[in-house]
Amino acid sequence: MVNRIEQDRKRFEDIIRGRVKKDLQRHITRGELIGKRGRELVSIPVPSIDPPRFRHGTREQGGVGQGPGDVGQPLGGGQQPGAGGTGAGDDAAEHLREVELSIDELTTLLGEELGLPRIEPKGARAIQALRGRYTEIRRVGPESLRSFRRTYRAALKRQVSAGTYDPRRPMVVPVREDMRYRSWRDVPTPVANAVVLYMMDVSGSMSDEQKEIVRIESFWLDQWIRRHYNSMATRYVIHDAAAREVDRDTFFTTREAGGTKISSAYELAVQIVEREYPPDDWNVYLFHFSDGDNWGGGDNERCFRLLREKVLPWANLFGYGQVESRTGSGAFLGALSSHVQAENLVCSRIPDRDGILGSIRDFLGRGR
Repeated sequence: MVNRIEQDRKRFEDIIRGRVKKDLQRHITRGELIGKRGRELVSIPVPSIDPPRFRHGTREQGGVGQGPGDVGQPLGGGQQPGAGGTGAGDDAAEHLREVELSIDELTTLLGEELGLPRIEPKGARAIQALRGRYTEIRRVGPESLRSFRRTYRAALKRQVSAGTYDPRRPMVVPVREDMRYRSWRDVPTPVANAVVLYMMDVSGSMSDEQKEIVRIESFWLDQWIRRHYNSMATRYVIHDAAAREVDRDTFFTTREAGGTKISSAYELAVQIVEREYPPDDWNVYLFHFSDGDNWGGGDNERCFRLLREKVLPWANLFGYGQVESRTGSGAFLGALSSHVQAENLVCSRIPDRDGILGSIRDFLGRGR
């Protein structure tokens, strides 16, 4: 009975997950969800779902096929209050219910819906840490580590071999020489660490709506990458004609004017990584979001040279996301795609909020 109840509950949860996945794009692009941290629960509205159940009527109502009436006549004895006509209640309303899911569960649904592969950290670039594992048995040790099963087995073998074991009175009494204790040894274990560095253009052509798109997309990029590493650091760089490092809140709220010099952000990113996150010990991810405007004077070529010589040789992934703007030229995406080709370089066009899921698939679909 308990197993059947558990199976029914599991089926009902699968139905809920299916309804959430059906409208996943709408849920994921809700800006308020990304204010949650860690494993906190978020409320997701889904159409009301009632588990099927039997409803028993009264004896006076008769049974199936009983009572007056002709074949094909609707049951119910006429129009019910609130049904039919043109008055209130003419159309059925869609009832919604709130279901609670954790950010981790939503991230899992995101990965399933987009078909994202697991990220494979760079094997040779993982930090080796020593961790104790209880893999050995010794005859001495603290009582807190005594292995009762092995101690019993040693005592039983001793009594059987000595002829003192009586099957009719199966009493086994360990002595000191029977005692067995668990012991550990240090085992080198890979500890994969990652740093994610976000860069964003905050020049006058980037609107608040575009920054909100970047905020939402970077949140879900963070969630997916974080679940594949033991620890993860996140850094933020903003730029117009010059670049500077900021905290997370400043990254998403700063609005500046002026021109755009993308190479300033790439230069600062290289300095941060080489100074604090040696690529031999860290898995490095860089994402740059812009509307595609950039200064003339050869800055595009400087960007391409920095990518080819400094960034792409050691980065797990470099993602460039171009957020569409009515005022931006959008020329940088085409120039980057035609001048720099590498397996760990991904370019993505994000026309609006509906393009967020597709852009996430572009960036994370290679499992790097």
